Amino acid sequence: MQLFKLAFEALMCDNVNEKLSLTSQLNSYDVCLESITGTFSVIKINKPGRPLKPKLVSFKSTPKRDRSDIGMVKTIHSLCHIEFNAINLALDAAYRFQNMPINYYQDWIKVAYEESHHFTLLNDYLQSLGFAYGDFEAHNGLWEMTTKTDYDVLSRMALVPRVLEARGLDVTPSIQAKFKDSKFTKMVDILDVIYRDEIGHVKIGNHWFHYLCKDRGLDPILTFDALIKKHIGSKLRGPFNVEARLLSDFSQAELYYLDHKINNEVK
Repeated sequence: MQLFKLAFEALMCDNVNEKLSLTSQLNSYDVCLESITGTFSVIKINKPGRPLKPKLVSFKSTPKRDRSDIGMVKTIHSLCHIEFNAINLALDAAYRFQNMPINYYQDWIKVAYEESHHFTLLNDYLQSLGFAYGDFEAHNGLWEMTTKTDYDVLSRMALVPRVLEARGLDVTPSIQAKFKDSKFTKMVDILDVIYRDEIGHVKIGNHWFHYLCKDRGLDPILTFDALIKKHIGSKLRGPFNVEARLLSDFSQAELYYLDHKINNEVK
């Protein structure tokens, strides 16, 4: 089966267990030049494969997550939802942009598989607490950015891994501290796994963003700034986890740009 067809089938599958199984199959697939020759129809996807629950609502309408026991469970559910969406984000990156080097597909299939592992860790823990993915409402912000950037792989690499996923690196230490002081301490270890892998995922996004900028003769920071203004505007949030971003190959110049932009917006 052609790689793009298999990635599309995994992306559009709305059964959680089947999606996980298809993603695992894709990860064991022999990604070679023969598997990415030819084309497979590319369509705009406003709704990827996902179960009927959780019900999707606006970000402002998502459940409040305080430090009560149920509030902590809602936080775990929210993280579970992020990881489920991240599977679809990576699958779409592999399926949609069909003129990239073979290493690009190897990278994003690996990301999809690791995201499926993160989802499984979180969902299994939810189930051990008497809950499951879909028990609470969630928002669709991650996929909305995916549809906004489906016109160009450079825009996708600039804004999904380098903004949305990198934001996860910024906030994970504070989330871990919250769980460390609760009865849900197992989440600290789960988040250690996710944090380590997500540094690699953001690093992959950085690699391909810079590869594409070099290939097109574009300045990375000016290009990033233009895309931020086009798709995000003044909604870029800090502060930034400098250590994690350096590990994921943000340059000092890029970190200066981010810090300068936030500080100027605050003023």
